Amino acid sequence: MRVEERESGRGRGRRRLVLIALLGAAVLVLAACSGPDTLDIDSLDLGGLPQNSLDPAGPDSDKIDGLFRLVLWIAVGVFVVVEAALLYAIVVFRRRKGHDPGVRQVHGNTRLEIMWTIIPSVVLAVIAVPTIATLFDIREAPAAEENALQVEVIGHQWWWEFRYPEFGFSTANEMHIPAGRPVYLSMTSADVIHSFWVPRLNGKRDVVPGRVTNLTIEADEPGVYLGQCAEFCGLAHADMRQRVFAHSEGDFESWAIAQAAPAAVPASGSAAAGWETFQVVCASCHAIDGTSAGAQLAPNLTHFASRTTFAGATLSNTEGHLREWLRDPSSLKPMRPDRNDLAEGRILGMPNFGLSDGEIDDLIALLETLE
Repeated sequence: MRVEERESGRGRGRRRLVLIALLGAAVLVLAACSGPDTLDIDSLDLGGLPQNSLDPAGPDSDKIDGLFRLVLWIAVGVFVVVEAALLYAIVVFRRRKGHDPGVRQVHGNTRLEIMWTIIPSVVLAVIAVPTIATLFDIREAPAAEENALQVEVIGHQWWWEFRYPEFGFSTANEMHIPAGRPVYLSMTSADVIHSFWVPRLNGKRDVVPGRVTNLTIEADEPGVYLGQCAEFCGLAHADMRQRVFAHSEGDFESWAIAQAAPAAVPASGSAAAGWETFQVVCASCHAIDGTSAGAQLAPNLTHFASRTTFAGATLSNTEGHLREWLRDPSSLKPMRPDRNDLAEGRILGMPNFGLSDGEIDDLIALLETLE
């Protein structure tokens, strides 16, 4: 009977080892399931682009990554020392059948207690020095000679507004910056607390109503960098994202000049009919520079057709997505606004206006002219 029990126990042990090995293999396979960290601006297939804080792409994110790796290796050293001492004690002082190791239990050893209090304190003090230095460093505003680009960021439920005071225009959800040049963000919120986060360019920074917070971002090279709101801000929080497009200095200047140009009102055709519908349905919230539509409650649509995304940078800017969005916005992005919200000045997403297929066709024709 005892032999059968031992064999059964060995079988269970082997099954556990196999299960542990399979779980370990699954973890390694899942860890490999990631896309590229950066793509060329010319490529719009960004669905697999991750938000990877472990692959820094700017000087401030480099500093954060350096601090992380320093703390990581200190933690690894502590882990190795502690686990080695634990394994030594388990092996050397294990209880053996018929053998008294002669080890006496120790209680209240003052010397040991002082030692294992001082050692962690010293480790934490060592970590605190570079941590505080890094915090002060990444919070420092760029020097005047660095010629930082000034961008005003306003968080809304649930989209980002980016204003460029130097050029006199604003855009939504997609920020364009020159690579290799610091960009100084002055951030506030129009409603609740948000948190601006583009992991490859810098850490998180809260965006608070009635208060201005600052953050510096800089991209080492041209590319597209993803981010999102990192502070729960309501129903569509997960769909409040942003994309940062870093260009060469010349390409950024060309983009900015084009964005500063006003839109032209279409004079005929379906786009002109769309303008009539826009004035009735959309102009109470959206602005189009150069026209009579000047509201600032929702994204500025002056150059909407030049954007790769809309709806908080969650939907590709395609005719199919536009059609679905205009038919029922909340079916694509969780929102529950109604006309009473609009009447009372509360903007909690775009309501369903019950547009006809013809009105939707005309609005799409209008939006496609806004390049």
